[in-house]
Amino acid sequence: MRALFVGRFQPFHKGHLRVIKDILKENDFVVIAIGSSQEKGTEKNPFSFEERKKMIEIALKNEGIENFKIIAVPDVFDDKKWVSLIKKQADFDVVYSRNPWTIRCFRDAGITVKKHRLYKKSELSGTNIRKNMKKGRPWKHFVPKAVFNFLRKLKRE
Repeated sequence: MRALFVGRFQPFHKGHLRVIKDILKENDFVVIAIGSSQEKGTEKNPFSFEERKKMIEIALKNEGIENFKIIAVPDVFDDKKWVSLIKKQADFDVVYSRNPWTIRCFRDAGITVKKHRLYKKSELSGTNIRKNMKKGRPWKHFVPKAVFNFLRKLKRE
């Protein structure tokens, strides 16, 4: 089966990686939908779509994971259009999410939705990681090593 996992991945962290590994225990392939793909350079969305895509690619390839596809999903403020936009870009049988809006959108479209496991939500949160990065606090241990190296290099450019 083919699964869909939607997130903003600002940045891609160890919790995201663990969820993808869990998804691939039950499915043959995962489509990773990067939401708010048009956003970049803001406090909530500092990284561009291309930067987020690269983070995910290097982290997954570093783990030997190759059975994935990454798609861009811009914000569309119409539930049916948003689901339709995603369906036009990729085939999938099941959606993994914990976001109430995402769950409702796909269930209303007749698509099976499963809630994935949460890993240390209080620590492995993009919001907390971004705050730590901004304030110069430790954050390296929250992201895969390949992502840390990528972001460190990105910061220098």
